[in-house]
Amino acid sequence: MFTLRRLPQQLWKRGVAQLAQVEAHDLERLQKMRNIGISAHIDSGKTTLTERILYYTGRIDAIHEVRGKDEVGAKMDSMELEREKGITIQSAATYCNWKDAAINIIDTPGHVDFTIEVERALRVLDGAVLVLCAVGGVQSQTITVDRQMKRYQVPRICFINKMDRQGANPWRVLEQIRTKLHLNAAAVQVPIGAEGELKGMVDLVKMVSYINKGDHGETIVEEPIPEALNDFVQEKRTELIENLANVDEKIEELYLEEKTPTEQELQDAIRRATLARLFVPVFMGSAYHNKGVQPMLDGVINYLPAPYEVENFALDRQDGEKQIVLNNSSTEPLLALAFKLEEGRFGQLTYVRIYQGTLRKGDWIFNVRTNKKVKVPRLARMHSNEMEEVESVGSGEICAIFGVECASGDTFSSGSLQYTMTSMFVPEPVISLSLTPKAKEASANFSKALSRFQREDPTFRVHVDEESKETIISGMGELHLEIYVERMKREYNVECVTGKPRVAFRETLTSRVDFDYTHKKQSGGAGQFGRIKGFIEPIPQEEVDEGKVFEFSDETVGMNIPANYIPAIEKGFKEAVQSGALIGHKVERFRAVLIDGAAHPVDSSELAFSLAAKGAFREAFVKGNPIVLEPIMDVSVNAPSEYQGAVIALLNKRKATINDTEVRDDYVEAQAHVPLNDMFGFSTDLRSITQGKGEFSMTYIKHEPVFPNVQEKLVKEYKLKQEARNKK
Repeated sequence: MFTLRRLPQQLWKRGVAQLAQVEAHDLERLQKMRNIGISAHIDSGKTTLTERILYYTGRIDAIHEVRGKDEVGAKMDSMELEREKGITIQSAATYCNWKDAAINIIDTPGHVDFTIEVERALRVLDGAVLVLCAVGGVQSQTITVDRQMKRYQVPRICFINKMDRQGANPWRVLEQIRTKLHLNAAAVQVPIGAEGELKGMVDLVKMVSYINKGDHGETIVEEPIPEALNDFVQEKRTELIENLANVDEKIEELYLEEKTPTEQELQDAIRRATLARLFVPVFMGSAYHNKGVQPMLDGVINYLPAPYEVENFALDRQDGEKQIVLNNSSTEPLLALAFKLEEGRFGQLTYVRIYQGTLRKGDWIFNVRTNKKVKVPRLARMHSNEMEEVESVGSGEICAIFGVECASGDTFSSGSLQYTMTSMFVPEPVISLSLTPKAKEASANFSKALSRFQREDPTFRVHVDEESKETIISGMGELHLEIYVERMKREYNVECVTGKPRVAFRETLTSRVDFDYTHKKQSGGAGQFGRIKGFIEPIPQEEVDEGKVFEFSDETVGMNIPANYIPAIEKGFKEAVQSGALIGHKVERFRAVLIDGAAHPVDSSELAFSLAAKGAFREAFVKGNPIVLEPIMDVSVNAPSEYQGAVIALLNKRKATINDTEVRDDYVEAQAHVPLNDMFGFSTDLRSITQGKGEFSMTYIKHEPVFPNVQEKLVKEYKLKQEARNKK
């Protein structure tokens, strides 16, 4: 079951009721707490921004850059692979203090292959900072992250980073936020200068200038607004007030009365509208050049919610999974969610968000899923790969516990509650490859590594191919799987041979087919008998878009099939769809409807009806005009404009549907939909035709039917493979 948190649209109207749920001793602590995530498209500067935040808040003594250029590397990229590749692979948690507030921060990856890290971070966070590049603007992964923030109803602020880069244009990016992400956004700052001349920011709420001084921009100096910018600043402030007037009643009244809101009225309105997800304030700066970070931190405190300002729900298992609102009190029975697992030096490290109650070192807690009682041996706050042990953690906080065996997504309680926290969305893998350890003696470590990686990452799947007996790993992209193969080598000393990547094709039928199938087997003594009648049909596209891939419906009347055999029939269908008749891939997007059947008083059994369902499906599926579906990727290519023709030709060669091309500042950006099966080797070809200057990113969108000639080829290859195996 997948349920979302609900943040009230009119939060300010019921603020008193919300506060009433929080006890006085908790209120003071929670008002000064923020749980935020930093998310963006790859290479927008998230980790660099987090590094500056940690430096300005006093959590680290020196600034280090991404890629470990100074042989140290950014604090939040603690994995050796992250420092080598210059990308974030795992989300990293830390906490810091800014002014009188405590901030828990999770720095998430920007690469689409590690999207689960963003998914589970947003599941437990109360607010987010969406980082955008002042040159690149809204890119493919920005849209994915925006969709994830909307899914978990997380209020956010935006930070337009890299304002020092040539071609930086924050107003174009702001317009893209409005048009591509469909957000009611407005700037709360105006930059003083741009590109190499960036000096500081003008605050449109307080109407002052902020200039960063010192070697690392650690000192903020308030100055009057430069005269040359007065008219432009006034124009942008009016734009901010107009955008707020559209969503906030108090500002609307002032606007209609032609009154100018005070600084406090404006700040309060931005907070109200941001918490209700009706408005997004946009900050600007350059994290690398130490400009604009501190005002953005002020924005986190001023505009993003405290833990008690977001409604979180649990599901009561004893009352038909009825939704229960949690109240953030640290004296209530404990309820916590394990959202991320890591293998640390001291055993399994489990990241936990406390929703209510208090977690103490030495406590006995219950895993609601397994009903097992476990002791909390150690409790810590994390600072990237370092930890700070604590005795207890209150509601609304994020911490880590050691030595507790569990799975990602498990709920822990004090034992008195049978509540479970709502689940998070886990996307299906889109690519697979076979994996074999080079040395036979490494098989124990090989199994141990695969088991650990599956526990840590719900999008990393492992299964053994029934026919070839090969171990198949599946994930979100080539890089995703490549990283795990490399980690296996480094962390477990297991070198592996990998097969050619395989695309996660799917099969489906396009027309309704009736079935009337009898499974009968007699071999002395009790036999097997099960007869089922019904039909299979395609699921409508609108239901597919909502995520439905299979549905079983029991429409039998009377007792021709005893009720205790119905689950076995459903199980039979679910097992049958694992391998389709066309190319052996999973069958999806269909509904199986059971209408009637027959049972034998002696020979019928669950096994007999399960086998009848499998037989009925295999017989009916081939009559339903089956087709093969392939994953389609949203590909964004960026290259110097002189290579525009070559880039478009390369995309066309790979059966791309080009949606948009835009030339700006000597660069061309092309957006296209391309079948994943045609994307292998694209990186090498792109570098070759652009002399290493081109780059691309891709995000899975949906599965679509393959061309008839491609289906014919795939079916032929599958049949030849089957024949070769049968001869062995």
